[in-house]
Amino acid sequence: MMSPSPSTPMLLFLSLFSLLPTILEGRKCLQPHPFRSRRPFLSLSPSDAGEVFTNPAKKCSGTSTLTPSPETSSDAFQILLPIINSKVYDVVNETPLDFAPNLSSKLENSVHLKREDLQPVFSFKIRGAYNKIAHLTEEERANGIVCCSAGNHAQGVAFTARRMGISAKIFMPVVTPSIKVNAVRRYGVDVVLVGTNYDETYAACLECARKEGRALVHPFDDPLVIAGQGTIAMEVLKQTSADGVDAVFVCCGGGGMLSGMGAFIKAVAPHVKVVGVEAADAPTLTESLKAGRIVELDSVGTFADGAAVRVAGNNTFRLCQQVVDEMVTVSTDEICAAIKDAFTDIRVVLEPAGALAIAGMKKFVQKKGWKGKRLVATASGANMDFDRLRFVSERADTSESLVSVVIPERPGSFKQLYDIIYPRAVTEFSYRLASGCPEHKQETAERGKDRRRRKRRRRGMGGRSGDEERSREEEVEEGTGSADAFILMSYKAAGSEDEEEVERRMAQAGFVVNSLNDNELAKVHGRHLVGGRTALAANEVLYRFDFPERPGILRKFLYSMSSERWNVSLFHYRNHGSDVGRVLCGIQVPPDERPEFEV
Repeated sequence: MMSPSPSTPMLLFLSLFSLLPTILEGRKCLQPHPFRSRRPFLSLSPSDAGEVFTNPAKKCSGTSTLTPSPETSSDAFQILLPIINSKVYDVVNETPLDFAPNLSSKLENSVHLKREDLQPVFSFKIRGAYNKIAHLTEEERANGIVCCSAGNHAQGVAFTARRMGISAKIFMPVVTPSIKVNAVRRYGVDVVLVGTNYDETYAACLECARKEGRALVHPFDDPLVIAGQGTIAMEVLKQTSADGVDAVFVCCGGGGMLSGMGAFIKAVAPHVKVVGVEAADAPTLTESLKAGRIVELDSVGTFADGAAVRVAGNNTFRLCQQVVDEMVTVSTDEICAAIKDAFTDIRVVLEPAGALAIAGMKKFVQKKGWKGKRLVATASGANMDFDRLRFVSERADTSESLVSVVIPERPGSFKQLYDIIYPRAVTEFSYRLASGCPEHKQETAERGKDRRRRKRRRRGMGGRSGDEERSREEEVEEGTGSADAFILMSYKAAGSEDEEEVERRMAQAGFVVNSLNDNELAKVHGRHLVGGRTALAANEVLYRFDFPERPGILRKFLYSMSSERWNVSLFHYRNHGSDVGRVLCGIQVPPDERPEFEV
């Protein structure tokens, strides 16, 4: 009796095993020193990949933790040969896998960074862009190409167009910082600034492709782009050997790199955990995997602008369902800390999106309690706007604890407060005398009720009696005691237990303390506006405004706020080199006029 023939995925899997000796070519497991492979390691004849996604993906279980297998991950297997046959090595470097001694020591794991920041455009994006364009027909090349991007993908397309002598139009939003526009223009392509957001710009890009017959080079949701990004995983497994890594952490925006790398890893080394990392204010794929369908976010944060995508691609989502084990989301502060860690280890300033994988790796390891593992994180880009460095340096130190403290305005109070902090390093200290505003007294009295209830539950920690503590807090919050100093300060803490100890000692001294570690408003604006409310600002209401950052926008905002009816009593704006400007305003609006004002 004749045995049944193996399935197509299994044939691909078996054919791939015949290539493993070439792919892995005797590489050793991770060692505590950088790998410096510089030449392409495969010499395969390129072929036209065609349409590689034909079989439906395995359905998501409803969570972001998946368990893929070769038998069911048909999409992942069909992209293997396009990855192996990719044409990226015509222009890109096989990037080194550098040992990170600082991160390894801190996390108690062997950490290596995949240095995609060393590509010609300082980002991994050139891989997918070049692979897509290199597979175009002669007729398509003659008609030219078009893409929509405000960042690294645009540079990858522009670089490729110049190298191959192809006409290219790059559509970018009008709010794109000039440094990014100029970086693309230096390749000699036609840059079109149109639209105030990505959706408007993308619509104009599609219209151009339709009218002029140009080939669209999508930033992530294209099989050939995905295959190009997947070559990163092929290099990682070569540089470590198939069993030389326990987990790979990959940054995620639209999912092109995550799906491509995940597909190759799960086919060749399925034991390796694939973890995607997104910014907490742009969790597009995380939410989609949880829902089991593509979820479109209403809005996304733009700090990690290279990964700020509102909706994942159909192809990338289907692949990620099959090959991604877990997703991690990280805060702005965690991204800044990862940028600092990378600089300590490799002396390169990564852009926020480029440090996402490192931030996610740190968070994942701490949450899981991993030790002694062999980990790889992608350092995916280093196109950092110089104007952002100040913001990053302010937020990078996660050991810094930010608190507000109210102390009595009397001789010796400052010394008493400092003695509590010492020998911890004080990194910021600002204060002003409160003015005794009646509205402030009423508002803080209400806020104080909840705080005192929390304090009572902590009385078992020792210190002053409950009556003494309550009496002092009521004086501070209701303004019935002596004048008070309102202080904003930050200091270096050894950890959460150390922070609790400092707060306990402050409470014992009769000071009112609030942690602001998780307060984004305080971090952006509060540290520049120290002090209580003024008695002169009756009916003051605080509003925060976000607007697209571009030349002249602050003037336009101020003109839109001008009114003979409502007075601006507070204003704070700081340019952080981001695509979004943030303003905190205090406006005197009587309660009965607030609905009209907000309209």
